[in-house]
Amino acid sequence: MTGFTLPPDARTVRVALPGREYDIVIGANLLGMAGRLISHVASGARCAIVTDENVARHHLPALTAALQGMLIGPPHVLPSGEATKSFNKLALVCGHLLDLKLERGDVVIAFGGGVIGDLAGFAAAILKRGIRFIQIPTTLLAQVDSSVGGKTGINAPQGKNLIGAFHQPSLVIADTDALTTLPGREFRAGYAEVAKYGLLGDAAFFAWLEANIDAVFSGEGSARSEAIERSCQAKAAIVLEDEHETGRRALLNLGHTFGHALEAWAGFDGSLIHGEAISIGMALAFQFSARESFCSHADASRAVSHFIKAGLPTRLNDLQRLTGKQPPDTTHIIALMEQDKKVMRGAHTLILARSIGEAFINRDVAIGRLTHFLDEARRF
Repeated sequence: MTGFTLPPDARTVRVALPGREYDIVIGANLLGMAGRLISHVASGARCAIVTDENVARHHLPALTAALQGMLIGPPHVLPSGEATKSFNKLALVCGHLLDLKLERGDVVIAFGGGVIGDLAGFAAAILKRGIRFIQIPTTLLAQVDSSVGGKTGINAPQGKNLIGAFHQPSLVIADTDALTTLPGREFRAGYAEVAKYGLLGDAAFFAWLEANIDAVFSGEGSARSEAIERSCQAKAAIVLEDEHETGRRALLNLGHTFGHALEAWAGFDGSLIHGEAISIGMALAFQFSARESFCSHADASRAVSHFIKAGLPTRLNDLQRLTGKQPPDTTHIIALMEQDKKVMRGAHTLILARSIGEAFINRDVAIGRLTHFLDEARRF
């Protein structure tokens, strides 16, 4: 950050959108610096915190202490879980912020994982036609993905993230110490999004992850911070090129059309975590790519093997172990996929792969071939 002294081991990734530039600051013990960091980008602003019960229990005292004299009113604490991304909770957050008499020059702080970031960011986007907000992500998934790029929103019964807006944050503070309280399952789920960046556009990064996965998971040395930094650099580069997802940014949806359908099937009840659904989705995307001769079966196997090493699910039949329910049938999966990416002239749009590190947008996936593939995938 220009004009601000960060700890020597901190890393900064600049998202240089013209007129809406912001930094992603990555490092340990950043919560204690939150007041100074926020004042640097929003001098004199009053702050309102939106968080969830889990984050409040572990980390809220440290943040409120760092923001002493800057807070307006009590933090708004929401239930944890994907079900919080709803119209009902959005109305509660907006009402709370309006009761605080938050002004356009003030700041909403989204303090939590992707659910809180998406919900609080959407509230900031629509409140008084847009007020500033700052992301302080506390999960690996949020630090490498959902906190960066300005996508905000809530879920609908028809599917995930179908109601929302693009609203860029003013700052992202990714404190790696927050990850120490993250349950192992949540960390693994977040890792799926880290691996995604290598799979879609950076074969060298994927190879680095294969060599350093143990250090990333253990937090030894600088591997975890480097994985977060390189993920944020990859996403920032794509956002700069295509902020509103009219072209290349769609590559970030590798595995997501399948994954979002599975999340909608599970009912957003917490039995299936986003990153788990995306891991299955990316495995399916690579396997379908190999079946259609876009990529080699060796590359598909390599991708799937990496997810398995990370302890992530890769098969539709893994859904029964995670949710306790029989996996959805093919007709149900395709119906839900059609909510996420509309069918056009009898064909689906999917993000597929030509190799490790080379994803592409295929707008001509025949429904018949996709149906046959999913029928087969349900059997292994």
